[in-house]
Amino acid sequence: MKYGESLFDICYLTLAIACGILLLRKGRNKNEKRMGLAALILGCGDAFHLVPRVLNYFIETDFTAALGIGKLVTSITMTVFYVLLYYVWLGYYQEKESRGLTIGVWALALVRCALCLFPQNGWLENSSDVTWGIIRNVPFVALGALICVMYFRQRNAERTCRFVWLYVLLSFLFYIPVAVGASLVPMLGMLMLPKTVCYILLIAVFLKATGNGDRQLQEA
Repeated sequence: MKYGESLFDICYLTLAIACGILLLRKGRNKNEKRMGLAALILGCGDAFHLVPRVLNYFIETDFTAALGIGKLVTSITMTVFYVLLYYVWLGYYQEKESRGLTIGVWALALVRCALCLFPQNGWLENSSDVTWGIIRNVPFVALGALICVMYFRQRNAERTCRFVWLYVLLSFLFYIPVAVGASLVPMLGMLMLPKTVCYILLIAVFLKATGNGDRQLQEA
């Protein structure tokens, strides 16, 4: 299991970071570069958790603090990823920015990040406290639901991004049981693999969207 999971994690991180750099370098406009930045932040953020996890399989040393801090970094970068996904939605569908919606997205993201910084999370001990696992994920799930609804409403506008809402929805359905119950049922942690597949599919959408010559992305 450790070899299969480690290989999967390494391939995912390589793909996400490489695609992020490629999109940032080749992006023709701001929105394409946002997609690249989103992919890069996703890959780099996950690396803080996945690299110590892989090393933990093969090196006899205490990775408790590294794994915990990695989870903290990943929690924040995942939040930033969804904020960027909101701005990608604005640019791709050429939506007029709503002040109320933007405030809502940022408020949920900031509350989520603030909750992640509380010492009760026990990051240095790599704690899996159920109560704080729920508390810090409430605004994150709300943010994900908001992004999911926005993309769902535009699912018939064109073909490239029509399944983004589904990938976001599935990623949260796989993530929530892990965040809430992995400390009680460790095998739930395996759900992070299909969750990662959802992120790979989102990156694939970014690549397809930036290579789609039939659609001109908004510059702003």
